[in-house]
Amino acid sequence: MISLKVVLADMDMPNPTMLASGIMGETGGSLLAMAKGGAGALVTKSIGSVPRAGHRNPTLVELEHGYLNAMGLPNPGIEHFGKEMAEALMGGVPVVGSVFGATPGEFAELASRMEAYGAHAVELNLSCPHAEGYGMELGMDPEIVAGIVKEVRSRVNIPVFAKLTPNTHRLIEVAQAAEGAGADGIVAINTLKAMRIDVDMRRPVLHNLYGGLSGPAVRTVGVRCVYELYEALKIPIIGVGGVEDWRSALEYIMVGAAAVQIGSAVGRRGSQVFGDVCSGIHGYMMDNGIQQISQLVGVAHD
Repeated sequence: MISLKVVLADMDMPNPTMLASGIMGETGGSLLAMAKGGAGALVTKSIGSVPRAGHRNPTLVELEHGYLNAMGLPNPGIEHFGKEMAEALMGGVPVVGSVFGATPGEFAELASRMEAYGAHAVELNLSCPHAEGYGMELGMDPEIVAGIVKEVRSRVNIPVFAKLTPNTHRLIEVAQAAEGAGADGIVAINTLKAMRIDVDMRRPVLHNLYGGLSGPAVRTVGVRCVYELYEALKIPIIGVGGVEDWRSALEYIMVGAAAVQIGSAVGRRGSQVFGDVCSGIHGYMMDNGIQQISQLVGVAHD
C-alpha cells in the first residue's frame, strides 16, 4: 500500500506538503482553507510580540517566474493570535507557529506562547530579508542563531525548526550551529534578497526598495541548498522555494528534504495545489513501485 505519511521530528503528517509561512497564514479561516486543500501541515504567518503594520505600499510585485515582496512582517501580535490558532487547529493537521523576535528571550517567550496555544511545533524566522533588526540580520551569524535556538529549546517541549536564509555564504555553518543548539529541523530556504526597477518612473518598484524573491525563480537555489544541508546535517530538512507541482516537490525530496513547504504557488494556483502535488507524487510512486515516501528522501545522493 502506497503511503505519503511523514513523521517529522515526532510530528505526524498525512503527506509531505506544508503551507509555508507568509501566505494565507494570518487567520484561522485562511489556515483552515489550506488544510481543506490538502496540506499535510500548516505554518502560520510569522508572529511577533506586538502588532506590526509592516512596510508601506507597494509591497508586492508579481514577476514572470514568481513574486517580489517586502511586507515587513505585518502581524496582529501574539496576544491576539490565540483565537486564530484555535480555529486553525480544527483542520485536523499539525499547525506550526512561526515567530520572529530581536533577542533569544523574545523568541523563547513567543515560542512558549505558541506552545500554549496548541502549536505542534515552532518555526523560528531567522531569514526574512526585508525587516530591519529581525530575520536575516540575526540568521547570518552562527553564534546568534545558536543562542536563539538554545533559549527556545530550553522553554518548549515541542519540535523547534530554524528557517534559514540563502543570502549568506555561511549557510552550512549556521545550520550546524542550530543543530548543535538543539534544533529539531532546518527549513530552507527563505526568499532571496532582490530588487525591481520601474524604468518609466526610474525608481525602485517597492517602497522598501528591495524585497524577497520567491517562486519558481528561486527553486534551483533552494534545491542546491537542501542538497548541501543534507550532506552536512543529521536532523531533518524541510525544503521550500518554488514548489509548484509534484515534480518540483520531488526535486527537493530527492536531494534530502523530508517535507516541502508551498507558498507562492498558493497565490498562483490556489489551495488545491497541495492535493495536486500529493496526487502527482502518489502516481509517481505507483509507477515506480515505491511504497513509502521516505524511500525517496535523499536518493539523488546515491
